[in-house]
Amino acid sequence: MPSPHNQPTIRQATDEDAGALTVLAERTFRGAFGADNNPEDLELHCQTYFSPDIQLQEIRDPKQDTVVAVFNEELVAFTQVRRLSAKECVGGQHPTELHRIYVSDEWHGKGVAQQLMAEVFSIAKGVGADKLWLGVWEENPKGIAFYTKCGFKPVGSHIYQVGSDPQKDLVLSIDMVE
Repeated sequence: MPSPHNQPTIRQATDEDAGALTVLAERTFRGAFGADNNPEDLELHCQTYFSPDIQLQEIRDPKQDTVVAVFNEELVAFTQVRRLSAKECVGGQHPTELHRIYVSDEWHGKGVAQQLMAEVFSIAKGVGADKLWLGVWEENPKGIAFYTKCGFKPVGSHIYQVGSDPQKDLVLSIDMVE
């Protein structure tokens, strides 16, 4: 169990993180959404998005930043920021997407998500983003509350596929221009 005085180290993911990142991503996704989804859809989603090869491709993708939080040589959280085209409702000339921010259960409420969010904002500013946006499942009140506390506001919605189940994500955005 982490002590409040010991915080993880935040750093860019490396190729060597791909295996551990796969385990962390799948475990946190299943933990957050498993109870509210059909097991077959959850399994299909995890097979589609979480494997060492997929995580390695994401780590190496020049249009994406994968940042990990490491404590005692173990990955405990991560985030991914992508420079791809945004949903129309986001607007902006140079939007950047907060694709994922996943934190292990034992690190919830310990400031790790805030550390990662600070890194996300830094990355977005560093690449010249004028909008930072994300999709969050409408049935995820904790996620919505966290993003709202960080300054994100709803600008629309889109469909996020979990296996064969089309789910509604709220699209939230924040202006990066001061």
